[in-house]
Amino acid sequence: MSTATAVGLRCRECGTEYADNPINVCEMDFAPLEVVYDYDAAKKVLTREQIQKRAFNMWRYRELLPEQEPVSGFNTGGTPLYHAKNLGKRLGGFNNLYVKFDGVCVPTLSFKDRVVAVSIARAKRFGFETVGCASTGNLANSVAAQAAQAGLKSVILIPKSLERAKVVNTQVYGATLIKIDGHYDDVNRLCAEIANDANIGIVNVNLRAYYAEGSKTMGF
Repeated sequence: MSTATAVGLRCRECGTEYADNPINVCEMDFAPLEVVYDYDAAKKVLTREQIQKRAFNMWRYRELLPEQEPVSGFNTGGTPLYHAKNLGKRLGGFNNLYVKFDGVCVPTLSFKDRVVAVSIARAKRFGFETVGCASTGNLANSVAAQAAQAGLKSVILIPKSLERAKVVNTQVYGATLIKIDGHYDDVNRLCAEIANDANIGIVNVNLRAYYAEGSKTMGF
C-alpha cells in the first residue's frame, strides 16, 4: 500500500488476505474485503497532540486511511456537531446527544464527499484515468466534482427514470452521464460487469473497500 499503516486487504468472513488491488470481494467466498492497518505503526504517529496541530478535516486522521495525501476533497470533513436536546429528551433522557451535520461537507455538501475523496485518491494511485459510479444523485455529483478536481474523467451510470434535478451538477462538472433502462440494482450490476473490462475505477464496485474507509471518518 501507499502508507506505512495500511498493509493490504482482508476478507471479512474467511480472513483471506490480498495485496493492494482494485478488487472488492473475496475469491473464496465472495464476501466483502476490508483494508487492514498496522495500528502499532499508526499509534506511533497519530497522537492527540499531532491531530490537534493538523487542519480540521478528515485528513487529520490520515494514518487511519488508505491514502495519506488527497488528490481531491482537500478540506472534506470537519463538519459540525449539534446538540440535539429535544431529540435526546424524546429518546429517553439523553442529555448529551449530538448529531453530525454533513450537509456542509465540501465540495458537494454531502457525506458522500468523504467516501469519494478516499476512493479518488486510491484510483489515482492505481493509475485509473477514468472513475465512475452507479448512483441516484449525491454520489454522482461528488464523483464528478472530485474527478474533475483530480484531473480524471468520470462516467456516471444512473437509472433512466431518475429526475434531472438530481444530477444536473454532475453534468456541470463534465461527467459522461449514461442512463440505464432499469432500477438502481440493475445499474449497479452493470457497473460490476464493466468495471474491470473497461478499466474504470468504479468507486462503489472495484474501489469499494477504500470507499468504505471514507465512511468511517464521520465518527472521528
